Amino acid sequence: MLSIGQSTDGDYFESKSNAFVPLAHWQNNEFQQRLTTELNRNPQYRSLIASHKLAVGIVDLHNPANVEFASVNGNRMMYAASLPKIAILLAAEDALFKGELAETSEVTSDMRLMIARSDNQAATRMIDRLGYEKIQQVLEDPRYQLYSETQGGGLWVGKRYGSGGDRHPDPLKGLSHAATVDQVCRFYYLMYNGKLVSPTRSAQMMRIMSDPELHHKFVNTLDKLAPGATMYRKSGSWKNYHADSILVDDGGDRRYILVALAEDAQGEQIMRDLVKLAEKVIQIPASTHTIAP
Repeated sequence: MLSIGQSTDGDYFESKSNAFVPLAHWQNNEFQQRLTTELNRNPQYRSLIASHKLAVGIVDLHNPANVEFASVNGNRMMYAASLPKIAILLAAEDALFKGELAETSEVTSDMRLMIARSDNQAATRMIDRLGYEKIQQVLEDPRYQLYSETQGGGLWVGKRYGSGGDRHPDPLKGLSHAATVDQVCRFYYLMYNGKLVSPTRSAQMMRIMSDPELHHKFVNTLDKLAPGATMYRKSGSWKNYHADSILVDDGGDRRYILVALAEDAQGEQIMRDLVKLAEKVIQIPASTHTIAP
């Protein structure tokens, strides 16, 4: 996997040769029950889950020998706004690795802007460079299977970010920008383990996704709970649709992936509150909750 630790030259990653275990192997009944119970304590969450308007996934990574994974509505594909820009990032890294795309300063800048600031123009330029066929090919690649018609869908990018341009909706629900929490959890897990394209390209993706510049949703809460933690993140919002995804690591017990999709006017607050719920499910000791002044 890719271990996380800063160095003076800015290279935060080194590859380890541990045997890779697929995320599905780590599904845990007790962990699943804790997540389901905590979500159902909240009547609003319970109602949204029942109507398929809230999906949540958690991967606890703090013990590499005993990773835990659970989700609710995990294979329910929902509109995810800008979150699927991570699929563009993956397709770009694949194209760079194969020599299909030149690694120019403009491309590098657009990849960072597209993720850290969720810049729609940068994302659209990347889509135009890659093409929808390339993005779909990578998402459906047997190595990743981040989109599969037989598994409820997954990550999908079928329209430029902005007005104009053709739509290439996903075959299952006709969505232009979509995700399931299970596949987004897998994306982060594969990246963390150096399994997206190559260890070097996975590390580059993590660098691009680190230090988010938008401090809302999950990051708003984590800035208070763990101000020194390293965060790798992509979110999205459009009207009542709210999405967030993060890999957070404070060097201690707080090392986890959290993904949520919501269709609700209060989605921003739901995202903020889900961080504390997730940390309760993971059972992070209270002593590690360092509140920023």
